Parts: sequence; structure tokens; C-alpha cells
Amino acid sequence: MKVSKQARREAKQLFRTCLVNGLMDEGRVRAAVQQVVAAKPRGYVAILSHFQRLVKLDLERRSVRVESAVPLSNDLQTRVQTGLTRLYGAGLHFAFAQNPALLAGLRIRVGSDVFDGSVQARLAALEQSF
Repeated sequence: MKVSKQARREAKQLFRTCLVNGLMDEGRVRAAVQQVVAAKPRGYVAILSHFQRLVKLDLERRSVRVESAVPLSNDLQTRVQTGLTRLYGAGLHFAFAQNPALLAGLRIRVGSDVFDGSVQARLAALEQSF
């Protein structure tokens, strides 16, 4: 479905009203959606569709996935969390996972940014250089 410029503008304005100190407030999102559904302005389906896309992009931008070959200690998890919070700001949602294919090291994905310090990635880079 093609979204008109007006619907995009209104969805962005709606999205901005849901931010509190730069972070998405779930209560405001629910209230905003209920308000739009109750009012049913012209093109409200397109507005809500684009608004949903903006919310999804914000959630993805704030999600962190940390993969390691072995389970990380609580101390190391805390150090990773504080370091990433310092870089990206508050409001990150962390998920720690174990991936034996990495051999050693960490692979950290924050939104679309990927930091790959694994042995697997270094071996692949070495293979590419030959």
C-alpha cells in the first residue's frame, strides 16, 4: 500500500509525540493508536501503517544481540551492557546468546551495526585475502 505524504507527515508527528526523553513510551503509543482509531481521520489506515513501521524501526534500533562461543559471566555481561549504553544511550534491550560456530570472541549487533570480533570472522577475512 502506498502511503501519501500527508499520512507520512501525520505518522511522524504521532511518533514524535510518543517519545519521552528520546525513548519510546509504550503507554503513549497505545494511547495514540486508540486516539487515531477513535477519531478515524481521512487515511487513518495509512497513518497507522506508517506509524507501525516507525515504531518497529525504533525497536530494532534499540535491540542488542550479543553472541559468544561460550556463556558469558555476569561481570562480562555487565561490562558489555555499560559500554554499549555509553555508546548508544539508554533504553537498549539486550539478548545474550551462545553460538559455538564463532569458536571464540564476540559478535555484537546493535540495530544495523555489527561488531564482529570472533575467530570465525578473522578466519574468513584471512581466507578472503588469499
